[in-house]
Amino acid sequence: MFSRITSSEKSKKLITELTYKMQLGAENVIARIALGQSLSKKVKLDINKIEDSKGKTYTYNVLLGEYHRVYIAMICQLYQIHKTDPDIGKFIKLHLDDGLGSLQEDQQVFNILK
Repeated sequence: MFSRITSSEKSKKLITELTYKMQLGAENVIARIALGQSLSKKVKLDINKIEDSKGKTYTYNVLLGEYHRVYIAMICQLYQIHKTDPDIGKFIKLHLDDGLGSLQEDQQVFNILK
């Protein structure tokens, strides 16, 4: 199991920006929403296309919180892997970065519709 996840540098900027715009409190809230957003699309991401790790670092507990089992189960179900698979941390990072990109796109659409 992993102990830390670090977003991409691009995602770090998005986390800060979206947290400020949406006024949701701590930055881990927007990170959890992004993770859920990406996983809800039920799209397998290519582990070979993982982005840099120059962004915001989260510990396992801060990123996933009390629902860690749910996030891990969603990853395991999507990728058909066991909860002890050593790549789970990479999949979470992929979906965190992907979800932040989706939230940014959604935010831009919302701003256009205003």
